[in-house]
Amino acid sequence: MSATQSDPDSSASRRPSSVAHGNPSADAALIRPRIVFETPAPEKRKPRIALYSHDTMGLGHMRRNLLIAKSLVASDIEPTILMLAGAREASFFDLPRGVDTLTLPALRKQSDGQYGSRNLGVSVDELTHLRSQILAVAIAAFAPDLLIVDNVPRGARNELDLALSTIQRSRRSGCNTRCVLGLRDVRDNPEVVQREWTFDGNEQAVRNFYDEVWIYGDPAVYDLMNECRYSPDVAAKARYSGYLDRCATPGQDAARNAETTDLGLPPGKFVLCMVGGGQDGAELARAFAATQLPEDQSAVLLTGPYMPADTRAYLHARSATNPRLRVLDFVNEPTDLLKQADRVITMGGYNSVCEALSFEIPALIVPRVKPRLEQWIRAERLQRLGLVDVLHPDCLNSSTLSGWLRQPRVQPHAREKINLNGLDCLSRMAGDLLLGGRQRPDTAFA
Repeated sequence: MSATQSDPDSSASRRPSSVAHGNPSADAALIRPRIVFETPAPEKRKPRIALYSHDTMGLGHMRRNLLIAKSLVASDIEPTILMLAGAREASFFDLPRGVDTLTLPALRKQSDGQYGSRNLGVSVDELTHLRSQILAVAIAAFAPDLLIVDNVPRGARNELDLALSTIQRSRRSGCNTRCVLGLRDVRDNPEVVQREWTFDGNEQAVRNFYDEVWIYGDPAVYDLMNECRYSPDVAAKARYSGYLDRCATPGQDAARNAETTDLGLPPGKFVLCMVGGGQDGAELARAFAATQLPEDQSAVLLTGPYMPADTRAYLHARSATNPRLRVLDFVNEPTDLLKQADRVITMGGYNSVCEALSFEIPALIVPRVKPRLEQWIRAERLQRLGLVDVLHPDCLNSSTLSGWLRQPRVQPHAREKINLNGLDCLSRMAGDLLLGGRQRPDTAFA
C-alpha cells in the first residue's frame, strides 16, 4: 500500500513543514492580520469548544463531530460550540441551540489518493493556504477553551499548523486553549500508520500541541495504541472513551425527518442499506437494488450526497419499477430508519458500524479495502465477537446479499460485549480539561 493511497495525513499529499517541531512555517509570514487570542473573563461566558474535521471524503468525520457536539452541549458543561467543517454539507444537518458551523472551501480526495479543489477553480496549494488562514483567524477570534481535532493532528495537508503554533504562542501570554486529538478506533494496517505518522511528523505534533488523545473505541475490540506501537509518550496521552452510542443522542426523538417517517413502503419489515457519503458506495448500492428480497420485506437505500450521478439515476430507475424499493438521496438523521429497520447492510465506516451496534440490528458489513484497510480490520474484529457478519467486497453481488437475507435473523447483543458509553465518557473528559482538574491520562477508560 503506497503512501499516496491514504487519508489527509498521507506523506505524498502534504508539504513537510517545520511547524510540527514547534517553529512557525514559512506560510505563517504570509498572513497579514496579527492573530491574537483575547479570552473574556471566565465568569462572563460559557465554556467554548471548537471541533475541526477536514471532510475531504464522505461525511463521516463531520457526522462524528456533530454527534459529539450534540452530546457536549446537552451535558452539564453547557458549552458554546463552533464546528469547523471542511465541506458545505455541514449546513445540511440540524444543529441544536449552542452549536454553529463555519464551513471551509472544500478539498476533495481524488481516486489516486491526491487532493484537489472540490468546487473552486484554484490550485490545491492555493486552496490549502486559504483554508489554513481561515482556520487560524477563526480559532483565534473564537478563542476556544478546548479544541478537538478529528483524525489528523496537523489537519488536511498540514492546514492546522498555523493555528496550532498560534495557540502554542498564546499560552505564553496567559490564554490556555486545551487541544485534543480525537481518533476513531482503527486507522489502518499498523505498518502503514507507523510509516505515515513518522514521515509526516504527526507524533511530534501530538507531543508539541496536544494535551490528550481521545480514542472513540474499546481496546477489547482494537487497542490502537498498542497495535500500532505508538511511542510511549504519545500513548501516555491516550484515553479510550468507548464507542459512541447513537441511542444516547440527545434530542433524537425530536429530530424526526419527513423522509424517514413517511417512506411510502408496504407495511411490515424492511432492510436498510447505507453507503456513507456514497462516493465509493456504487457497487454495494447497485447490488442491493438488484437483490431478491424475502416476500415479507421491503428495502430502503440511502445513497449519500456524493453518489455518482449515473449510479443515482440508475437506482431511482430501479426504484420506479419496484414498489418494495425506496431510494433516498440523503437524510440528515438516519436514526429513525435504524430504529425501524429489521436488518442493515452497510459499508464498514465508523459511524455506520456504531449505528448498527447501538440499535443492536443484525448487520452485514461490506467494508472498503482500498485505499485503507481500516474498515476491513474493524469489521473482522467485530465479527470475531459475534456482533456482525462480514462480506469481502470481492464477493459482493446481489446473490450473496439475497442469501444473507434468507438466513435466520439473529439479534446481536453488543452492550454485553463492548463499551458503548463513549458519549458520556467524552463529556466527563471534556469537563476534566475545561475545569483544569485533569489527572495524568492513561490507556484505561476514563
